[in-house]
Amino acid sequence: MNLLKYRQLFIVLVVLFLVGNGCSNSNGEVLLSNLKQLTFEGDNGEAYLSVDGKKLIFQSKRDGFECDKIYTMNLDGSDQKMVSADIGAHTCSYYSKDDSFIIFSSTMHEGTACPEVFVPKDPHTYIWPLRNFEIYKANPDGSNIQQITHNEGYDAEATVHPFLDKIIFSSLRDEDMNLFEMDTNGENIKQITFDYGYDGAAFYSPDGSKIVWRAWYPQNDEERAKWAENVRENYIEAVPLEIYIADADGKNKVQLTHNGATNWAPSWHPNGKRIIFASNMDDWNEEYHTFGHNFELYLINVDGSGLTRVTHNETFDSFPMFKADGKQLVFASNRDAENPRATHIYITDFSE
Repeated sequence: MNLLKYRQLFIVLVVLFLVGNGCSNSNGEVLLSNLKQLTFEGDNGEAYLSVDGKKLIFQSKRDGFECDKIYTMNLDGSDQKMVSADIGAHTCSYYSKDDSFIIFSSTMHEGTACPEVFVPKDPHTYIWPLRNFEIYKANPDGSNIQQITHNEGYDAEATVHPFLDKIIFSSLRDEDMNLFEMDTNGENIKQITFDYGYDGAAFYSPDGSKIVWRAWYPQNDEERAKWAENVRENYIEAVPLEIYIADADGKNKVQLTHNGATNWAPSWHPNGKRIIFASNMDDWNEEYHTFGHNFELYLINVDGSGLTRVTHNETFDSFPMFKADGKQLVFASNRDAENPRATHIYITDFSE
């Protein structure tokens, strides 16, 4: 057997070894292996890890409810149970720095089963409504629920500081959406972003010194009019959203992405040097001259370099969060072949 044939045989054996040992997914997701689906019913999203890495908290529309409630489950998908009230819409849940309580946003104070369904004007535009959400805290089992914001508008997208008793959240106040910080009891609210436009979904860095978030700042009269209409009508269009980082107080802001797509759901790699986020940057729709609905996961360094695509899937992938050791990744996806219209939670090993 000549040298060329030896090389060909070696390559074949290596590929068979990798596939047989689950070292990569068959669709080219070479950083991911041992993918496991954790939810199999309802429509699920925004699954975030407890500090001890043993639990997940997430939102789900299931059990006959017509809007999202908050659920928890073990990291293997077992013991799924609802921990929120059975009235109102719920979103954006998170564990406290020591897992002693959970936070989430809800419309339960309105006393209705679910808010009125929002119908977008353009079916080709991805939007999300700005419900009259307030932020709540509760024991991890859902008991002792307390409302900690009292604002006639949107208060949501809240996450918790890794070691201080602080919460960062998005709020619609004074006809604009900005990031705010407050104590975990709802006191000492402080605004930390001020540019006109949308600031949302902020996460503290692992050492608490930085934040990452998604934002859109209108640059001309047409865009400012579009954002003003969004605020007036209480919804957000999937306008170009870019990823930003800054110091925890909002200073020294740096824009990481510059692609004009919808870049969102950013969170930190445990080393504090990279951001993982979802984007539709690789799904340009020529017919409608806009980006499509296929969101993939990407990694980028905090200086904007080293953009790396993580998932390769023909449907929606988003809401990524690493375990503290960086060896596993949790995310939401529509890749369930038996029910491709439903979003489910997945966990996968991650290795570079």
